Amino acid sequence: MTADVTTIATDLQFPEGPIAMDGGSILLVEIKRGTLTWLEADGEVRRRFDLGGGPNGAAVGPDGKVYVCNNGGSIQRVDLESGAVETVYTTSTAADGSSIPLRAPNDIVFDAHGGFWFSDHGVRLERTSDRTGLHYASPDGSSCREVVFPVDAPNGIGLSPDGATLYAAETHSGRVFHWPIGEPGTIDQAQANPAGPGGGHLLAGLPGMQFLDSLAVDGEGWVCVATLINGGITSISPDGETVEHTPFEDPLVTNICFGGDDLRTAYVTLSGTGQLVKTTWPRPGLRLAHTA
Repeated sequence: MTADVTTIATDLQFPEGPIAMDGGSILLVEIKRGTLTWLEADGEVRRRFDLGGGPNGAAVGPDGKVYVCNNGGSIQRVDLESGAVETVYTTSTAADGSSIPLRAPNDIVFDAHGGFWFSDHGVRLERTSDRTGLHYASPDGSSCREVVFPVDAPNGIGLSPDGATLYAAETHSGRVFHWPIGEPGTIDQAQANPAGPGGGHLLAGLPGMQFLDSLAVDGEGWVCVATLINGGITSISPDGETVEHTPFEDPLVTNICFGGDDLRTAYVTLSGTGQLVKTTWPRPGLRLAHTA
């Protein structure tokens, strides 16, 4: 399937983390520039917020502020009205009660209860690589817990439409896993897979040389994951039986979000060429728990 693409913005410095706002404007991060960038619907820059480090995934919280996974090792909060930037978390609590530093927070999704899940991708060096996990946190800064461990280079993260399933993509393995959610911010251990990473079940694994980046879940429960090298969006049906690939002319397709009145507009970040583009999606998107 080939997308009919309209370019919204160019000359972006490694864009990621798009958020479709009411009124048609778009928020995204520019990792290389170190900013949260607010674009008008026509791609003109309304405002840039200087975050430093490497801002990555972003989401609107129940307070209307924007929460950003900064791969420099923190969760940040941005007030779009005042421009204030706060650091909310730099550590998380492991299952044994110990405090662990956040290494490289990557992608984020809020649930209907007001908390948020995020992935910590970890740091990959020439001969070593972190083993990290998936975390659940309160936006008020009171609690951040590592819930799923270990996962290898977790990147994209999302929730099923009913909020009962957590999805995450491992970058280098090219696999998407899912976990059953119990109480808010917990995994139902009775349904966990003892052979999977952190109890996860395999949804799909991509063949050949393909890496996975961030993801979004659409309104029909398909997991739409940005795909590197084989640049595009790979859509996986909820049962994992059907896999579709929508190519884009960039080997570094990094993220997707949905907007428009009918949520049929997909906004996609092309980070190799520094573009934000949009296309009509074959299924309606999923309205996130908190939008603005």
